[in-house]
Amino acid sequence: MILDLFFPNRCIHCSRIIDADLLVCDLCFEHIHFTHFDYHDENTITERCRLFFPVEKAFALMKFEEDGLSRTIIHELKYKSRESAGKTLAQWTSERLDFKNEKPDLLVSVPLHPKKLRERGYNQLHLFTEVLSKFYNIPFDHELVQRNQYSKAQALKDKKHRLETLNPFSLSKPITGKHILLIDDVFTTGNTVSSIAWEILKTGDNRVSILVMAVDV
Repeated sequence: MILDLFFPNRCIHCSRIIDADLLVCDLCFEHIHFTHFDYHDENTITERCRLFFPVEKAFALMKFEEDGLSRTIIHELKYKSRESAGKTLAQWTSERLDFKNEKPDLLVSVPLHPKKLRERGYNQLHLFTEVLSKFYNIPFDHELVQRNQYSKAQALKDKKHRLETLNPFSLSKPITGKHILLIDDVFTTGNTVSSIAWEILKTGDNRVSILVMAVDV
């Protein structure tokens, strides 16, 4: 492609020229701090989620560190129009997440408010979810959970404000007897996934597990 000649894809960390479908070069890939969690064992996220709601299983792909490469990757995805990063993150996840014989019934990603979706142009979790759906052969539903309140990005709020935010979520339809894998980008306070989890858990005999791209450590 002519555009690739004049505007080659570069590693988001060191700026080396790399293949068009990559985020980082091989050297910088070694600096990504993956969690190496086992979905079926207790880990940091299951312990933290259980402080708020009865989570089944939980998995995080990376450690979200203030000066780490994972933070740069997430910010490229969310704030720099790098929607394709979701596909790369999904590929990395599929190489590390093994459901074994306990696959969830449905993949559900945290929604954006319609106004925020118009501003950003895409939900950073949708492509990630869709790639995983195809890989694991698990259906997804982008419409099940609705965000009813518009607010500024969680990353731009102080911790006290995040904790004080009222539950802005609701379900678009009743759902019963399902094991839902709820997907978010970064697990910080746990407030977002907890709010959605309780909406799912209060309607029928449902179960909730959590998958995040990164966990704040």
